[in-house]
Amino acid sequence: MANNGLKLSFFFLFIISYEYWVNHVNIVDTNSADLVKDVFILAGQSNMAGRGGVIDGYWDGVIPPEIRTRPGKILRLGGDLSWEDAAEPLHSDIDANKTCGVGPGMAFANAILRGDPRRFAVVGLVPCAIGGSGIEEWSRGGRLYDGLMRRAGVAVEGGGGKIRAVLWFQGERDTVNRSDAESYKEKLQRLFMDLRADLNSPLLPVIQVALASGEGAYVEMVREAQHGIELPNVITVDAKGLELQPDGLHLSTRAQLRVGEMLAHAILQSNCSL
Repeated sequence: MANNGLKLSFFFLFIISYEYWVNHVNIVDTNSADLVKDVFILAGQSNMAGRGGVIDGYWDGVIPPEIRTRPGKILRLGGDLSWEDAAEPLHSDIDANKTCGVGPGMAFANAILRGDPRRFAVVGLVPCAIGGSGIEEWSRGGRLYDGLMRRAGVAVEGGGGKIRAVLWFQGERDTVNRSDAESYKEKLQRLFMDLRADLNSPLLPVIQVALASGEGAYVEMVREAQHGIELPNVITVDAKGLELQPDGLHLSTRAQLRVGEMLAHAILQSNCSL
């Protein structure tokens, strides 16, 4: 009788251990070609690359719970073109000449997984943003454009991923000179059209962030251009009024979380075909 009781105890221990293993142990091979990812490209300049928590060139290292790492669920294409579990700072080896902190990417990924876990199983983030870059530097054939295309190609090779959208946050640099601000709309529309053509996705969703700040006097002119984009499946979320760092240019960690959530809301509520 005692022996039967011991066997029953071991049986229940096995069940409990198995349940824990299934729910807590990460068994995903993040480099497996069989792992199909919902891929989102993160492009633009410093506020996309992430300066949340960066003051006087140093990142405070604070990572709020809303942007926690989720092993096997949120992946990042690193600078070496291999997939790994994503964690802030997402752009540390991409925007490598600057100090990177918190950006909108992890908040975005966590929010879409919370918002629609059946629709999005594994999120693959492809960081491409470079601090201080102007819209002209992102034109087709340029270094930044070609770098984005190369990384996007790796992200989907072998059927391992599908690009669902481009997340774009840029324009602060183009607020300095009036000529740049005046030509911004035309150049931005051309960029979006070129990306769609070269990624073989004519209606690829583009979610852009309207500026919260700028480096020069023409912030409102660039913002007007951003809000005036006349292309289908381009959605604009507005960062104006969100908290800035002491430098008056970059978004705070709290504001970056909000931008990520707004980007996610735009995707979740969109009628765009993903």
